[in-house]
Parts: sequence; C-alpha cells; structure tokens
Amino acid sequence: MMKEKTIEVFGTLLKQETILTINDKIMPGTLVFEALAPFPGYYNDSPNEIKPIYLYLALQKQYTLVDLTRATENVEKVFGEKFDAGKGFIQVYDEKYDVLRVRHLQHYDLLEVLQKAYIQEGIKFKKKTKKDFEAPSLIRLVKFFEFNPIGEGIYIDNKEENHAYIEIPKNLSWKEFNEVTMKVKYNWEEIKFDAAIGAFYKGRKLHEFVRIYTNNLSLEYLEGLRKLYIEKIS
Repeated sequence: MMKEKTIEVFGTLLKQETILTINDKIMPGTLVFEALAPFPGYYNDSPNEIKPIYLYLALQKQYTLVDLTRATENVEKVFGEKFDAGKGFIQVYDEKYDVLRVRHLQHYDLLEVLQKAYIQEGIKFKKKTKKDFEAPSLIRLVKFFEFNPIGEGIYIDNKEENHAYIEIPKNLSWKEFNEVTMKVKYNWEEIKFDAAIGAFYKGRKLHEFVRIYTNNLSLEYLEGLRKLYIEKIS
C-alpha cells in the first residue's frame, strides 16, 4: 500500500438523489430539501438515522465559492456545533436551484439556528413558492476534497467514512456514466456500492474519477472496481 501524505484538492462531484421538501425545524417560508436516500446504490432502504444526513438549503441567488466559504468560516466561530457546508446546484426536472449543502448536523433542531447564523453573514435563502414534492434530482457539488492515496489512481477520503475515489481515463456524460456503472454492477460479484462521478484538479491536470461509497475500502476491492470501470469505458 502506498504511504503518501494527505492531499487536498479542489473539484466537483455529480450524483443523483431523490430529494423532498421539508417544513419542520426550518425558518418559516424557506425552501429546504433533504436527501431521501443519499447513497441509493448502496442501501436498499433509507438508512436508519435519527439525524439529518444531507440537507440542501436553497439560496436566493448564486453566491461565489469565496462568499460561501467566508460565511461558513464565520458561522463556525459562533455556532458551537459540528457541521459541514458547501456549495452546490440541484436540477429537478426543468428547475435549477443554487444550494448550500449541509452535512454532519447533529439534529434537526439546529437547522433554523444555522440558517439565522448564515443570514447574519449576508447569505439569503430562497422563499418557498411551490407545493411540497419528492423527486429525483441531479446534484452537483463544488468542494475541496481531502484524501489519502493508497494505490495507483485510488484514494480514500480523509473526512468522510466509506468514501473512496478511483480515477478513470476520460470524462463521461451523466448518461454514459450511468450506462457504464450498470455494466460494472452487472459484472461485480463483491458487495454492492454506490457511485457518483466527478473530477479534481491536481498537478496542473484535471483528474476524472468515480466516487465509491462502500464499507469495503480495501485496496484489493477498489483496484478490482477500478479495473472493471476502465474495461467497461474502453
């Protein structure tokens, strides 16, 4: 196994999740989504959690990554509770929403408090103008990744449990990625996994990857998956 230090890179991640609007524990009148099953390729049903996993707070406008990062750093100083926030976009049918993605919030009662803290930093949230709904969506996140290389083109997330990244040789459209992933899963006899697609920038080069969510992060398992993805892409 490779012995390399943790590296931090900037990149994007594209995934598909079913989201639903929520009304409890939020600032009245704001638009907030929750992922119904954040890793649909891994869980048969929604995991038995009593705290939120992924929340998406719709924003009034598109804020820059610098604006959201600065606001988050200031909120962290006064909030007093653990959470992780990032910039994202949600596409639901023909509607697109700019969102603040929130993860690792310990319980729902903190959500309205968190929204108010961001408002104090000049971040405004979108008003809810439509009825409640539940729908599949494409979610693109813009974020910094922190991970450890463990093999050629294989990385383990340093912050998120069960997250790994395997490099692939070229960029794929969402349709192409879905088709390749179905072929991989059809020929994969090991434990199941959830997959998303993305890219990160490192060494003056863009690296295309598949994000793997699984409870098996062994090098052998991930090497096998990467080899199969590359075969099905070729």
